[in-house]
Parts: sequence; C-alpha cells; structure tokens
Amino acid sequence: MKQREFHRGDRAFARVLRLGAFGLPLLLALIGLFLFRGAGPALEKFGWPFIVSTTWDPVRQDYGALPALFGTLVSSFLAVLIAAPVSVGVALLLTELLPSRLSRIIGFLVEMLAAIPSVVYGLWGIFVLAPLLRTQVQPALGEALGFLPLFSGPPYGVGMLAAGLILSIMIIPTIASISKEVFRAIPRQLRESALALGATRWETMKLAVLKTGWSGVFGAITLGLGRALGETMAVTMVIGNRPDISASLFAPAQTMSSVLANEYTEATTDLHAAALIEIGLVLFALTFAINALARLFVLRSTLGRSPR
Repeated sequence: MKQREFHRGDRAFARVLRLGAFGLPLLLALIGLFLFRGAGPALEKFGWPFIVSTTWDPVRQDYGALPALFGTLVSSFLAVLIAAPVSVGVALLLTELLPSRLSRIIGFLVEMLAAIPSVVYGLWGIFVLAPLLRTQVQPALGEALGFLPLFSGPPYGVGMLAAGLILSIMIIPTIASISKEVFRAIPRQLRESALALGATRWETMKLAVLKTGWSGVFGAITLGLGRALGETMAVTMVIGNRPDISASLFAPAQTMSSVLANEYTEATTDLHAAALIEIGLVLFALTFAINALARLFVLRSTLGRSPR
C-alpha cells in the first residue's frame, strides 16, 4: 500500500514538472502572439519598412523605429566592447590564478553586481557618472580625439557613452559567471600537458583555456549582449532620450526599451500604442534570436566535458 502511494506521488510530481516544462515555451509563444496582435494596426499601416523609417511624430501619427533600433544596438555593442575583456579577465583570475577560497569570495562579490536594481544604477549614472563624463572624460576625449566623429560634439554627460558604460557594468556578472563555468569545464589534463611541455602560466591560459573554451566565451558574451539589449530603466535615465541618429558617442539618443518606458503610458491613440507594441515586438524577436544563438555556443563548449 505504501509502495503504491509512493509511485503515485512520483507520477504526480512528474506531471507537474512536465506541465511547467511545456508551459514555459507556451507562455513564450503567447507573449509573441500578444505582441504581434497588438502591433496589428501599425503593421497594417507602416508595414515592415517601419524598422528603417527615421520619423517619430505622434502629432502627425507617423512612426519609425530606426533611431530606437540604432540606439539599442550601438549602446549594447559598446557595452559588450567594454565589458567583454574585463569579464574574461575576471573569469581567468577566478579559475586560474586565485586560491579557491579567495576565488569564491571575489566571485560572490562580482555576482552581487547583478543583484543591484536597475534604477539604482540609473541614479548612480545621473548623479555620479554623467557629471564626471561631462566635466572630465568627454572634454579630454574631445580634445585628444575630437577629429573622429565618435568623439565630436559638446559634452552633455548623458548620452550614448553614459548608456554604454552603465550597461557594461550591468552585464559583467553575466559574462564573467558563464565564462568561469566554461573554463572550469575544461579538463585539468590540458593545463597539465601545456605546463609539462614548458609553457608559461600565460601561455597555458592562452592555449589550454582560452583557445579551448572560445566558443563558450563567445556564447557568454552573446548572452551579455542579449541582457544589454533589453535593459530599460538605467538606460532610460542616462541616454538622453532623443530620437536622433548621430555618429558621436556624446550625443543623446534613445533605445527601444527607453521609448516604451517613456511613452507607453502617454499613448493617446490606438496607432501610437500599436507603434510602441511593434517596437516591443522587434525587441522581443531580436533578444530571442541572440539568446538562442548564445545558448547554442555555450552548450557546444560545455557539453560532454568533465569538470576539472
């Protein structure tokens, strides 16, 4: 009697797990369907050229997503460009150089960066980072590299550079933690073989760790990119929120998330709301594709490898 009840409990627990496993992809599909249906009026009027249009005029009911898409991609790639080398260096430090006890402490502190609320990053960006950029960093960059379009223009403080720096800090825990797991999955025998052949510590990390785990590191960086693409509050508070396309990193801009945060509650017409939902649909598709690609790279790197 007790044995039969035990098996019944196992079967019930398995059904609950299956419900959750199949329910999450269904939820994802329902979110996509909701966005597609909500964007229907905008899709019908503007079509897919909505993505390449630079106009955003709620008064004339003319909308285009290119400035927001441009700001999203540039700020996210700038964040990855800053965060990737720092994160990989942190992962190498934690797995290859530090004692295990100290590695756990520093690893915990790095991962705690992910626990800080986005709005706190935004407040820090407004009151600390933006004034520092406006008074110190941007004038120095403009004086030294002002002949380049990237560093031309007046130093506003808020703008694309501030957004990229905030995002880079926010994605460091993601890239560093996944890269650390990728490096730990590399067999210890590869490191010992390199050292036995006379390689230095750096050559061992370069050949046995970085070269072996490059696809997993690339997947970690891509996951960090996906995290940066969808960030809302911190970016909204420091990017300047201007629907322009500028070559300068000092200029204010906007992202798809910041447009939604700033305008959705103020959308007074159905077409305005539909245009905002279509921006959400584009962001949803973009982040889904990037995260799926990243997961493939991480699985390719770690699957079938024994931990060190």
